[in-house]
Amino acid sequence: MQFTVKQIAHLLNGEVRGDDSLTVSKLAKIEEGNTGDISFLANQKYENFIYTTKASAVIVGKDFVPKKDISSTLIVVDNPYLSFTQLLEEYQKILNFSKKGVEQPVFVGQGTEVGEGAYQGAFSYIGNNTKIGKNVKIYPQAYIGDNVTIGDNTLIYAGVKIYSNTVIGNNCVFHAGAVIGSDGFGFAPQEDGTYKTIPQLGNVLIEDNVSIGANTTIDCATMGSTIIRQGVKIDNLVQVAHNVEIGKNTVMAAQTGIAGSTIIGENCVIAGQVGFGGHIFVANGTKIGAQAGVLKSVKKENTSITGTYAFELNDYLRATAVFRKLPQLDKQVRELEKRLEELVNEGLFSEA
Repeated sequence: MQFTVKQIAHLLNGEVRGDDSLTVSKLAKIEEGNTGDISFLANQKYENFIYTTKASAVIVGKDFVPKKDISSTLIVVDNPYLSFTQLLEEYQKILNFSKKGVEQPVFVGQGTEVGEGAYQGAFSYIGNNTKIGKNVKIYPQAYIGDNVTIGDNTLIYAGVKIYSNTVIGNNCVFHAGAVIGSDGFGFAPQEDGTYKTIPQLGNVLIEDNVSIGANTTIDCATMGSTIIRQGVKIDNLVQVAHNVEIGKNTVMAAQTGIAGSTIIGENCVIAGQVGFGGHIFVANGTKIGAQAGVLKSVKKENTSITGTYAFELNDYLRATAVFRKLPQLDKQVRELEKRLEELVNEGLFSEA
């Protein structure tokens, strides 16, 4: 697909310096740009490339003043990095939402409604009494169970499994292999040492603009709903247990695990491999470092914690500084003990 520089400048609310009739069809790094590419300059460390790049167009900031002649057409914007990100998003939408129609074979159950502009990839399955919104893209081998609701403009990539009764909002993305609505880990110990399965009768509720990474699993609630609020971004290989609630605009990196009935607040930033205990609360704006173990509630908002067990960041850094010195401190203590013993033996110091 090709676009003129004029069209792109209009999209980005930018000003063109050069030939606005040039066409571009690909995004590229400024140091790798060729004819037909568009790039950007946001970091002045890369300024030298703007004088040598072969890219047809380059997005620059209003404060950029060239020191040499530039062959590329410039699109001048307030923030070149954000503008290029916006361009990437638009380009991705075009690629992701270009698919339409129904491939064969597919299965669609009784009473199910599929909105206009949808795409159903080969070997996809949609159960009974399910409602699929407009422009939803269901890639091959995806499974969608009975009584599911999916909003408009949602992407469901290959191999995603969405269990019955799940409710999904608009503009969501589910990457390959994600499993939504599987049973929570509910087992009651018996007197003979065995475990009895507790039926998981709830569902999963996912609001608008949520992104779920590849091979992430979100369990249904025992009763009620496991809830992922609007704007949440979850990375690959994350486990969300039953009856968990994640507040809006929280982001979560890979291999994090959340035990049942934990509530995580809004606008939290959670690094990779963080482990949450069950039935705890994490306040809004909490930042949690990689591999932290969070076993108690975090009640103060906008707190940064890390470590296992996790505690206040500044306290952890001070403790780490002492920890590094432990071998030296141990040596000093042993030397002091030895010297003290010598003083006592010499009668120069009394233990009493």
